[in-house]
Amino acid sequence: QVQLVESGGGLVQPGGSLRLSCAASGFTLDDYAIGWFRQAPGKEREGVSCISSSDGSTYYADSVKGRFTISRDNAKNTVYLQMNSLKPEDTAVYYCAAVRSWSDYVSMYGDYWGQGTQVTVSS
Repeated sequence: QVQLVESGGGLVQPGGSLRLSCAASGFTLDDYAIGWFRQAPGKEREGVSCISSSDGSTYYADSVKGRFTISRDNAKNTVYLQMNSLKPEDTAVYYCAAVRSWSDYVSMYGDYWGQGTQVTVSS
């Protein structure tokens, strides 16, 4: 069965940290770039970060640059999103997706999507 499964979300205080995981099964993760997206209540889904399949190059939205770090462990078929200095505005459901190109990431067109994990930043 082909699937992506996110984990690691939860409730954290402002300034805290979380590490999200995106684990793939049924396909080889390193054939794809992996994007992280988020959707807050009442807002559209937005791209957060992306890591390429080829050279590991990364992209970050301006809103998370310097606070979030994306990485991948192809041996574990898993991509991570380390989130530091979390802010209340980071509260959202976070999704990972396997995408074939940068344009697919921008278009939020993924071959596979996870079910999402809730991140809540609140005191």
